[in-house]
Amino acid sequence: MTDVRIKNVHRPIEATVQLPGSKSLTNRALIIAGLARGTSRLQGVGLADDMRYMMQFLKGLEIDVSLDEASRTATVAGCGGHIPADEADLFCGNAGTVVRFGTAMCCLGMGNYRIDGIERMRSRPIGPLVDVLRDLGAGIGYEGQEGFLPLTIAGRGLWGGQALISADQSSQFVSAVLLAAPYARTDVMLQLAGEVVSEPYIRMTRQMMEDFGVSVLADRGKYIVPALQTYTGRTYRIEPDASAASYFFAAAALTGGRVTVAGLGRRSLQGDIGFVHVLQQMGCTVEQDETSTTVTGPKDGQLRGVDVDLNEMPDMAQTLAVLALFAKGPTHIRHVANLRIKETDRIAAVANELRKFGAMVEARDDGFSITPPAVPPPAAVETYDDHRMAMAFALAGLRIDGVVIQNAECVSKTFPKFFEVFEGMGR
Repeated sequence: MTDVRIKNVHRPIEATVQLPGSKSLTNRALIIAGLARGTSRLQGVGLADDMRYMMQFLKGLEIDVSLDEASRTATVAGCGGHIPADEADLFCGNAGTVVRFGTAMCCLGMGNYRIDGIERMRSRPIGPLVDVLRDLGAGIGYEGQEGFLPLTIAGRGLWGGQALISADQSSQFVSAVLLAAPYARTDVMLQLAGEVVSEPYIRMTRQMMEDFGVSVLADRGKYIVPALQTYTGRTYRIEPDASAASYFFAAAALTGGRVTVAGLGRRSLQGDIGFVHVLQQMGCTVEQDETSTTVTGPKDGQLRGVDVDLNEMPDMAQTLAVLALFAKGPTHIRHVANLRIKETDRIAAVANELRKFGAMVEARDDGFSITPPAVPPPAAVETYDDHRMAMAFALAGLRIDGVVIQNAECVSKTFPKFFEVFEGMGR
């Protein structure tokens, strides 16, 4: 296990950074390309654990995937909706997108498939997705506890039809069904029930499906995917990861500096780019054009506490929570109950670690309130094997000398070179 001591900076950070490709875009693109007719070249893919698990998943289904790491280009020979393997044992680590998207994909096959992950993945719910896939004709069983991995799938294709799906735990359940839906025997009509979390990720899925030639009709919480469609292979460029960008924008906010993320502009498909508007509320200046986004922190270094609903971008909660340590006044983060079923219980984890820095934290079922200390002391941060805990709390080390991130290698899930890029920005 590796601990990393963050180097304190004593001046505003001025930097332009190049970030890896978006995990969310990469793994959607890999599923689509795997199902497409023809060959796709995916440029700028992220090279991290979650994306490698997805490529290995496709290879396990005997779909041809090759990766040129130097150019960060994945070449995928699509199967045209006909899964080549008639048997596979598929291990997904702790990659939620691989488990969820891959489960729906396997239902299109004609064979027997088993899907499993690490112990934490076995405790993350998958029941709502299984229920709707069964409604659409899939044969799925549980090896152990109902609603959780491991899964066994008796592939017989998807019939299609109408289904009701709950999206209050994860928008990935909806995206998983949509991604597989074009290959159902009849139209798929998906009605969303209750409140939807992370809705921008569903918009991302729909846009990418359309980019690869599949139409999705949407009307007031209902999605219709007409049958007899197929994705068409193409060359597709992956945007830099907007979730990862938040840590670098936050560095500008904390130091009164100016950070530009190249390749991530105002037309980004990723909902997490909206975090820059939260930074504006805290006192930062934001500039965006078609190809980049720049954040400039307040010159006096004084951020304002905010009261925000992060339902559409819950992965930004940890970044904001660390910024709240240095803000004037309390910060309230609301509407993020699904953080409790992420890589760890992120509400509990954030509260535990912020208290080490002297913050007063009120943790609720759906969020938390943070009152900053007068002077935060240094602390060693436990990461709970959660990449976002490691990356977010690294920010504290920019202002506090002596911050140590424990078990820092967990960043390999989405951004293996995070600390290298982060420290390089400071130089």
